[in-house]
Amino acid sequence: MKALKTLTNGLLKENPTFRLVLGTCPTLAITTMAINGLGMGLATTAVLVGSNAVIALTRKLIPDKVRIPAFITIIAGFVTIVQFLLKAYLPALNETLGIYIPLIVVNCIILARAEMFACKNSVFLSVLDGLGMGIGFTFALVIMGSIRELIGNGTIFGVTVTANLFDPAIIMILPPGGFLTYGILIGLLNRFSKVKIRKTGCHGCSIQCGVSSSNKEVGAQ
Repeated sequence: MKALKTLTNGLLKENPTFRLVLGTCPTLAITTMAINGLGMGLATTAVLVGSNAVIALTRKLIPDKVRIPAFITIIAGFVTIVQFLLKAYLPALNETLGIYIPLIVVNCIILARAEMFACKNSVFLSVLDGLGMGIGFTFALVIMGSIRELIGNGTIFGVTVTANLFDPAIIMILPPGGFLTYGILIGLLNRFSKVKIRKTGCHGCSIQCGVSSSNKEVGAQ
């Protein structure tokens, strides 16, 4: 049960892109096409799974004072492997993604999972966590890339879909289109999801501000 929850946690409930709002730089930069989002997502997933596994395996050997440099070194090793594989087998995709492949080293998603999960859990659960977060990240990038490519270029994964129905809105494959798409998707997810937002106010406040509880309630309203 715990394994299933760990695997599915990153898909929606704690989706790194739409929920935790992490990794926004590559999200906005490379999602001009769906294939770019898929490539970046799979590359990040590979790094997540590999680095989580190694960090979980060595978590008791790494001194607490140097854990962040150690985590970054491990992550950088897997990023280098992924980049070499892309250069060898998918050079066109590697050229398209460009600098954003090396920048996976400092991707907030990977370092956050290393710090918050992998260094505190078993190898098996850490691998599942990395896989779930990676799939969630890939899903978000593909969705954004598909929307922007469809509206901005009339294609999805390079296949013509709407080019003959309406003129493409070029703004969607430009930076403003990335921000617009991202904001709308987050807004829709928050609007229709079942995650409750906890309301805060003066109830239970321990600060002695000199205002009576009844006045606090009025002020909170």
